Amino acid sequence: MDLSFYTNFNTSLAQQEAQINVLQQQISTGLTVQTPDQNPAAYQSAVLGNDQIAALANDNTTQAAIQVQLGSVNDAYQSTSNLLDSVQSVVEEALNGTTSSLNLNALANQVLSAGQQLVAIGNTTSPNGTYLFGGSRGTVAPFQVSSSGSIVYFGDGGQSQAQISTDVSASTIANGDVFVSGLTGDGIGNISAASGNTGSGQIIPQGTVNAPAANAFQAGSSPITLSFTTSGAVTSYTATQSGATIATGPLSGASTVVQLAGVDYQITGAPAAGDQFTIAPSRPQSAFALLKNIYNALASAGSTPAQVAQTNQVLNQSLASLAQYQQGVVTAQAQNGVTLEAINNASTGNIDQSTQIQTNVQNVTQVNTPVAIASLDQTLTAVQAAMKTFGDVQNLSLFSYL
Repeated sequence: MDLSFYTNFNTSLAQQEAQINVLQQQISTGLTVQTPDQNPAAYQSAVLGNDQIAALANDNTTQAAIQVQLGSVNDAYQSTSNLLDSVQSVVEEALNGTTSSLNLNALANQVLSAGQQLVAIGNTTSPNGTYLFGGSRGTVAPFQVSSSGSIVYFGDGGQSQAQISTDVSASTIANGDVFVSGLTGDGIGNISAASGNTGSGQIIPQGTVNAPAANAFQAGSSPITLSFTTSGAVTSYTATQSGATIATGPLSGASTVVQLAGVDYQITGAPAAGDQFTIAPSRPQSAFALLKNIYNALASAGSTPAQVAQTNQVLNQSLASLAQYQQGVVTAQAQNGVTLEAINNASTGNIDQSTQIQTNVQNVTQVNTPVAIASLDQTLTAVQAAMKTFGDVQNLSLFSYL
């Protein structure tokens, strides 16, 4: 008996059933390629594309974490800026000449509170529990009170970079420089009045007129001493440095301007004979020490003309120091904002790139559902027809025609 008809039928039926299984799987998964043997090139493209998508998703996760961290840093900068502005207002109120001793004590308490708030801001923790301004020592409170009562920085200037997109990285931590990087006075010189002064004179810097000379003075270690003598009705000043006289002359009217080490200084009020002022090269001073100096000046302010002049001398120098820290915070906040903007741009770019890659993967692997359904219907119909034909043939018998 010739069995080829049956063999061919079974082979064709098996192929059609296999095609039905493939089509059903494609329709249910939405994919035309699930194994390498189905389409090696398309499968490889999909694997590479999905790897890229995963890498971009990982970058986005990193970006989100850094954004949260630097967002907290930005909030801390803003709080610091607001606090320093409030201290500036306190100092200006104390300098307006109409504030009573009682009110000066109240202002002193405001500055004391501001100093405590500044320590709290400096020790702010991020959502993950690390200290924002500790540098690479994020597990240690960066600002702590020493045995002498001063605030000491226990962090470092460490930096940490994390990849936020291809060939782009961003810093993930901040450090405490913004709280400790200022200089005394105006950043060139720091003026102090001798405690024994009896006059009402003050020395106020008016600005740099010779930058090289001013910078050389600040980098050096030799202070300038201004002393005053009186002859009859004329009061004169003498400026000395390292034992040598560098300027001298009479005071003229309510104020006299003298240029010393590249800076114009205004002598105001009425210095008495024997009064002295020292202009020392500016040195580092933390914002915490600055606020403590302001507090001490306000808390110990006297009411005599000489005492008022000494208090105002400290407060005027403190305003100059405050300006340095205010500018430093603004600069740090701006730099932080640039980093946040770069992260946001990288995140947007990653999303766009991931979407494009996903589209490419879908183009090579995604099933055309309407076509697949139509093909499945056609194959099912063909199988049903073949089965019916096969059944009809089986029912045929030579005896039916005998």
